[in-house]
Amino acid sequence: MRRRVVVTGAGAISAVATSAAGLHQALCEGRSGLKPIELFETDGVAGLGPRLAGEVRPFEPREWLGDRNLRPVDRTARLLLVAAQQALDTAGWSTELRTDRQAGLVIGTMYCSVRTIAEFDRRAVQLGPSYASPLDFANSVINAAAGQSAIWHGLPGVNSTISAGEASGLLSVATAADLIRTGRAEALLAGGVEELCFESFIGHLRAGRLASAGEAGRPVPFDARRDGAALGEGAALLALEEAGMADLRGATVLAEVLGHGSAFDAGATGGRAEALARAIRQALDDAGIGPHDVDTVDTIDAVSTGASGGIDEDRQEALGIAAALGDRAATVPVTAVKSMLGEALGASGALQAVAALGTLADGILPGVLHLTEMDEGLPLNGVLSASRSIKARRLLITVCGSGGHCCALILGAA
Repeated sequence: MRRRVVVTGAGAISAVATSAAGLHQALCEGRSGLKPIELFETDGVAGLGPRLAGEVRPFEPREWLGDRNLRPVDRTARLLLVAAQQALDTAGWSTELRTDRQAGLVIGTMYCSVRTIAEFDRRAVQLGPSYASPLDFANSVINAAAGQSAIWHGLPGVNSTISAGEASGLLSVATAADLIRTGRAEALLAGGVEELCFESFIGHLRAGRLASAGEAGRPVPFDARRDGAALGEGAALLALEEAGMADLRGATVLAEVLGHGSAFDAGATGGRAEALARAIRQALDDAGIGPHDVDTVDTIDAVSTGASGGIDEDRQEALGIAAALGDRAATVPVTAVKSMLGEALGASGALQAVAALGTLADGILPGVLHLTEMDEGLPLNGVLSASRSIKARRLLITVCGSGGHCCALILGAA
């Protein structure tokens, strides 16, 4: 028998809240974190105009991390440090437990410290290589945040960084679960992190993925009026451990990782919708759940999608879910929390997972903020425009990344 993997803690910092519990509550209340960007200039810059984003502000990491020296760590690492501290605290992982159990960290990110990397390169080009900052150099690799967090929190086990576009955070949870299942780890923090910065913003803008400028540019997933996403930022982590270990130490179990799957649109298999459908089917098989019989208790009770307001992106996600769930797609409640958080890229799937813990606990599924005109061409009938009470036993979390990476994860109630 494979080992069971349970969730015993969680941490999250986002545009709507600075805790895991606060995240779920804010989403259920329909509180948007999308506001005009303050981290960098957009109004008047190359005619961009004012833009909305899910920016974490105010952000005071010392509230969680104390007076230790934060100078060597950049914004990405600070976001991750805070989420990790919260997850460790809620899971009750003492310093001794982290050492004895060789606790580790699996992190997903799309760009990691891209702002720091860009600043290091700018300074080297403008002033010469000898004037480039050694502090910036330490953060100019994609695994910098994971390494910094492991050092800071004393996590001597697995340390891995996964970069798979918007699917990074969710795929990291799946990877960590497999490491525990197979006995290669006993306790892992897993999730994602991404910072909002000009470099990633301008890239997504020029790629045509962002919504219109100004207040009208609010992302509304699955809405007929949608025209793009708004970027977000944050960090979210789940504390995962082997069920027997959690039981032995009397830990409170928040959820169980029942199954997961992943696939990639390589351009020859029918597109992202087909790739996502394959990932969902893998997750269902992994969890031993049949989606097609609407009346069975062994089915999916709700879906948290990665839809962010992109015209084709949302369509691909909806088609993939419908293809995998069959008749169940006509009735299953569906949400898209990026309507309030923005597209947090590598952190987004992990933020969805942390929010799902709240739904499993209280039976409330958030709605899609500002959804008033459902796109009739999409094959999902249960997309919620407001929060709703549901039977919350098994939740499916999906991400259909713009670059082709697709991932699905199923969480079950404790």
